[in-house]
Amino acid sequence: MADAEVLRLPAPAKLNLMLRIVGRRDDGYHLLQTVFQFIDRYDWITLHRRTDGLIRLLTPLPGVPEDQDLTVKTAHLLRRFTGVRYGVDIEIEKNLPMGGGLGGGSSDAATVLLGLNALWKTHLPLRDLMGLGLQLGADVPVFVNGRSAWAEGVGEVLAPFDPPEPWYVVVVPACHVATAQIFSAPGLTRNNKPIKITDFLAGQQENHCLPVVSELYPEVRAALCSLGQFARAKLTGTGACVFAAFPDEAGARAAAVALESNWSVFVARGRNRSALHQALKLA
Repeated sequence: MADAEVLRLPAPAKLNLMLRIVGRRDDGYHLLQTVFQFIDRYDWITLHRRTDGLIRLLTPLPGVPEDQDLTVKTAHLLRRFTGVRYGVDIEIEKNLPMGGGLGGGSSDAATVLLGLNALWKTHLPLRDLMGLGLQLGADVPVFVNGRSAWAEGVGEVLAPFDPPEPWYVVVVPACHVATAQIFSAPGLTRNNKPIKITDFLAGQQENHCLPVVSELYPEVRAALCSLGQFARAKLTGTGACVFAAFPDEAGARAAAVALESNWSVFVARGRNRSALHQALKLA
């Protein structure tokens, strides 16, 4: 892989198994407690190394200027930091919904960051890559780190945590939830009490964004109700996707079949190690 000129890599989705808002910094960022876990559902990123220094996105998103795309910003950031003279053509196979709370944009950025670190032979350690990732977004470091985690701060203070790896049914409502809208909502409670991992394991797994999201997005409220007929339904991040855990694949798929006539739905396995790290053979 060290001599590769092209890499095709997964950008896995994540779920927030709980999300607590426990304060707010002077700069406006919210202080959180959350549990990140990956699932085996992916965008796919193909990176073609260039020798002329150009950085190009071959698959732009409608309405997003190329220079504003997070993957392009990632490539420029790594090149500025390292001084490397290579360029790259970036192709994105987009499977994760935007505004779904699955971390697709952050995961794409992390995949570009780790992929170019290999493709451009810049050999930065994960610590440095996580620091660069934080400049791109609060969720990027967990994807760079590649392990499920208990997270605090704005989501970047990570502690190793290996929750069970159940099967999940994920329902994708037909709406795009704007994270900024949720975090700026007057009705959002921002001073909830912090908890410990033992509290989470004992069942304290609330998402404090849920009341606001449910009020503003009836589709999310309806999805929670539908999925909740089969298991405890939760909101991931600020939404819009909702999910429920099942102990086995058969139970998850049966629930998905029952829901698919009315909803966009998929089944995925929880993973405590990122498929991206496995693809790059990172420890």
